[in-house]
Amino acid sequence: MPARATDARRAAVLGSPITHSLSPVLHRAAYRELGLGDWTYDRFEVDEEALPAFVEGLGPEWAGLSLTMPLKRAVMPLLDEISETAASVEAVNTVVFTEDGRRVGDNTDIPGMVAALRERGIEQVDSAAVLGAGATASSALAALARICTGEVVAYVRSRERAAEMRQWGERLEIEVRTEDWADAERALRAPLVIATTPAGTTDALAAAVPGRPTTLFDVLYDPWPTDLAARWSAYGGAVVGGLDLLVHQAVLQVERMTGRHPAPVDAMRKAGEHALASR
Repeated sequence: MPARATDARRAAVLGSPITHSLSPVLHRAAYRELGLGDWTYDRFEVDEEALPAFVEGLGPEWAGLSLTMPLKRAVMPLLDEISETAASVEAVNTVVFTEDGRRVGDNTDIPGMVAALRERGIEQVDSAAVLGAGATASSALAALARICTGEVVAYVRSRERAAEMRQWGERLEIEVRTEDWADAERALRAPLVIATTPAGTTDALAAAVPGRPTTLFDVLYDPWPTDLAARWSAYGGAVVGGLDLLVHQAVLQVERMTGRHPAPVDAMRKAGEHALASR
């Protein structure tokens, strides 16, 4: 369990680069709503080489850490315990420091994806498509393993990536078929499409959005909307965005670090929207 929420505590997000992170905005908004005036949340530029010394230097006032790239895997050897969810994708985005000094790693991206979809009424789908094959794509497969009853088709750019996605499917016990990125327009007719690619990658697909699109989950939040998300929404399809994911994974982090339930979803979302609008 985290230390008592009445204590003055610290938390932070680590990564490289880190200046773009919205995590401080979201967590600080939660602290204000929860009445945790003595809690602070910062950001630190930390790469893989500097991570061990940073973690070792943390004092008892620390409640937890949020981790972004490239630290989600690098932190794992430094932990005393890793949740089954984090182990399933070999990625930790949350570390909680317990009262007895243990370092516990978890992954809130996966349940955050599920929660973001559930918020839009998506509880279960019979098939899905994933655009991309990076680290976020593996988290998407893990989320789909919880809600998809049938096949997932992943659209990728190389044989190596295709093999990796099929291996993740076997590991996560979900049926994954891979197709070449050149045929990615076919993905847009799936009941659920999850776009996990970098900014600009899916722009060329916008013109292929069908007349009656279903649900698109685009994990980007800046710039927003993407061309694909804008066209999807204009045609009447449901769109779940990267801010939705960021908020819901942060909600779970706040709850784990502070011990307070539930975290204030609406206040955190409003803070994130305001911060993005100010950029």
